[in-house]
Amino acid sequence: MNAEKGKKGELIAQKYIIDCGMKIVDTNWHYSKNAEIDIIAEDYNTLVFIEVKTRTSLNYGHPFEAINKLKIQKITKAIFAYLSQCPKKYNGFRIDGIAIIGLNNPKIEHLKNIGQY
Repeated sequence: MNAEKGKKGELIAQKYIIDCGMKIVDTNWHYSKNAEIDIIAEDYNTLVFIEVKTRTSLNYGHPFEAINKLKIQKITKAIFAYLSQCPKKYNGFRIDGIAIIGLNNPKIEHLKNIGQY
């Protein structure tokens, strides 16, 4: 159920990213068993690594609460691995967080540059 909910949330986030004018480069990119990047997108000449968190309600907290310091560290390791093998060069990169609250009529929140670079 959680994996299915997460996948639906990622699809909602992908549509949102495209509607914002970004181009999706990759999805569900695995660095290791414990480090995955949900969405990699281009925002002009910036590479954006996006962590998506989905909740059907706020009963168990806000989705952004699940993006903690340890999660950012894991994403950062994955980012440098991705950049080391990425053939295209970008002006920079950032980490964004997207929260999906509800699946039928979802509320989407987007925080840009949640990593400190």
